[in-house]
Amino acid sequence: MKRDYYEVLGVTRTASQEEIKKAYRKLAFKYHPDRNPGDKTAEEKFKEAAEAYEVLRDPEKRRIYDLYGHGGLKSSGYQGFRSYHDIFSSFSDIFEEFFGFGFGGSGRRQRSSSQPGNDLLYRLTISFEEAVLGTEKELEIQTFVMCEHCGGKGAAPGTYEVTCPQCNGTGQLFQSHGFIRVGTTCGRCNGAGVILQNPCHQCNGTGRVETTKKVKVKIPAGVETGTRLRLRGEGEWGYRGGTPGDLYVQLNVEPHEIFERDGNTLFVKVPVHFVEAILGGEIEVPTLEGIEKIRLEPGTQPGSVVRIPGKGAPSLRTGIRGDLVVEIDVQLPGKISERQKELLKEFMEIEKSRSEKKTRWSWWKKRHKEKDQKEGKKSAFAF
Repeated sequence: MKRDYYEVLGVTRTASQEEIKKAYRKLAFKYHPDRNPGDKTAEEKFKEAAEAYEVLRDPEKRRIYDLYGHGGLKSSGYQGFRSYHDIFSSFSDIFEEFFGFGFGGSGRRQRSSSQPGNDLLYRLTISFEEAVLGTEKELEIQTFVMCEHCGGKGAAPGTYEVTCPQCNGTGQLFQSHGFIRVGTTCGRCNGAGVILQNPCHQCNGTGRVETTKKVKVKIPAGVETGTRLRLRGEGEWGYRGGTPGDLYVQLNVEPHEIFERDGNTLFVKVPVHFVEAILGGEIEVPTLEGIEKIRLEPGTQPGSVVRIPGKGAPSLRTGIRGDLVVEIDVQLPGKISERQKELLKEFMEIEKSRSEKKTRWSWWKKRHKEKDQKEGKKSAFAF
């Protein structure tokens, strides 16, 4: 479990940017790899401090962390550092304060010319059924992949990177102006400190080529619009052997013709003939897997609902499926025959005579009839 970033740096939650930077400088100097060769504990503390500083020095990342913690950062796409190279590149100004150069104590930057590849974002639209039940898709991505000719290193087979003769591997050129010594980035190696002995002719020394590649992505059951899936290492290939980026697949779910969804619960409205609603019986209900049969109670009213457990959408966290809620939509016929009219009239007369004595006003009528009889009046309620 990750430690609290403020605790890692030893500062309060209200610490200023200057206090945060000062605390990180102290830890970075203490646990720097050159000062602790082979010390795994120091390596972990060095990386931990760098990650904490990376978040707390950035106002937006710090705001997200203060509100939602580590989980909020992960949801927003923050990945942390993959290597020492990432740390030294991000905080080169701080490390130059220690040694006068970026990466170590040898007088040279000891830096590789490799750079991590970029992350990619792919927006994918899937059907309602695919979102609820899960599926697998094959994507075509226009991206940079490893150059097979040089193995991604950028150097022609049998050749290597060599120290830049212009800056002697420091990555910088210095000029003195009186008592002031000014350093500028070496134009020969672009600050890397190394150059290719013989660049690969297939990729022009980049270690990667642009092409269209196919990527399979497994979409878990229960995703919704806005769900973002991460495929590690499927982004752009890194420059000259740098680590590849990640591919993020952001999902958009198409609406369904008859089903609606709220979380793990699905809803469907099923038309039922009014005679079926009155008499009750078995009706067919559509689900995403096929037809289910349910039983209606006699006298089912319009808008009544029936739940079918386990036919909703599964939870991404537990995999447990929700319910399918069936709303009964009682249908009335638009046109009926003369014979149907006669039968309905007969039905209405029978129903009227049967229910007349059970009306909610019966008690009121009875009370006033008894009162009129006591007073010798003729009652207005003849029943």
